[in-house]
Amino acid sequence: MSDLFADGTIRDGVGARSIGRGGTNIAHHDNAHVMLDNPAGLVGFEGDSMIEIGGHLLMTDLSYSDPDNPRTGDIDNPFPIGEVAFAKRLSDDVMVGLGMFSQAGFAAEYILNGQGALAGPQHMKSIGAMARVLPTLSINLTDRLSFGATVGASISHVEFEGPYTLQGPNALAGTGLRVDAQGTGIAPHWSLGFQYDLSDATTIGVSYLEEADMELDGTTTAAIPGVGTARYDSQIDIVWPRMMGVGIAHQTPANRTFSFDAIWMDWSNAYRQIDLQLTNPNDPTFQIVAPTLNESIPMNWRDSVSLRFGVEQQLANCNVLRLGYIYHRNPIPAETLTPFIQTTIEHALSVGYGWNWRGLEMDFAYQWMFGPDVTVGTSDLTGGDYDNAISTASAHQFSLSFRRRR
Repeated sequence: MSDLFADGTIRDGVGARSIGRGGTNIAHHDNAHVMLDNPAGLVGFEGDSMIEIGGHLLMTDLSYSDPDNPRTGDIDNPFPIGEVAFAKRLSDDVMVGLGMFSQAGFAAEYILNGQGALAGPQHMKSIGAMARVLPTLSINLTDRLSFGATVGASISHVEFEGPYTLQGPNALAGTGLRVDAQGTGIAPHWSLGFQYDLSDATTIGVSYLEEADMELDGTTTAAIPGVGTARYDSQIDIVWPRMMGVGIAHQTPANRTFSFDAIWMDWSNAYRQIDLQLTNPNDPTFQIVAPTLNESIPMNWRDSVSLRFGVEQQLANCNVLRLGYIYHRNPIPAETLTPFIQTTIEHALSVGYGWNWRGLEMDFAYQWMFGPDVTVGTSDLTGGDYDNAISTASAHQFSLSFRRRR
């Protein structure tokens, strides 16, 4: 499996065109992914309609070590992601669209040695993904000012599997067990944004995406050595953060465009903790010993600001070369870092290229993401499973998009 690396679990750009120029898109209007980044930009798209399809391949290099595990690499499998969007102009000043975008996620898979009753090689796996379905309205308020909004849905799926120490608050807090939890849910979502043309060459934008507070329903299997195994009905409570961004794009007379976005992500409220409620065990022993288990997994992430820089140059053959750089502080404190979520990336470098073939616009981008080693002293998680650990993360992303406009 692969981590969907970015600012925490939010991707550093979604479409290949945006990724190639460092994830900048808030002040642009040349692709369908503005429905996600700033819906005000959709009405500025040239043409009466468009359809866009994109795909990405993520490949990672994760490693983890602690006193029970020498430096161990993850089980790395390429992770595919895709998006699709359609937009239609209703008038010179109104455009509508519908897009489905994979915006966030995490995943990892290891074989690591457990502790205590779960000593020996243990399979550990995590998967989390969030996609947004965005009906979009974008309108020109004046010759220079545009507004856009989305009212749609966020869809999320999360899985955790591996040795785990119960955190509580419950009667079995501190007990080691194997857990296999999964849940899927949907929640309403909305966003809005503005773009303003300071001149024919310079555009500024601002956007806001509301958080998605999700209840993921599913099942959880809990196996306690010497006690038995039970399958519970479960609910995982997870919040994907609210985001606010500002951006500027400026085109020079040499057909070179410079872009800068700054995006604040509210991790401190979203990832304060992950709650897991387990009810209705199917095993008689667990019905007596633990008919209900309420778990609160500490996260305590800190807010971050993603700084994105991009440049694109129109070439003599009408193709486009793009370069970009992204910086954001790692939002995960060392005290709650685990091999389940290792999204500790701080830097990203990207390059992209765009060309046109018989009216089909194609964009390719490559992004390299990396960050420093993170060392854990004493973990805030009960059980000491992750004390004195060292975590390393980097990733590569290859992106390709196709766009047809009329």
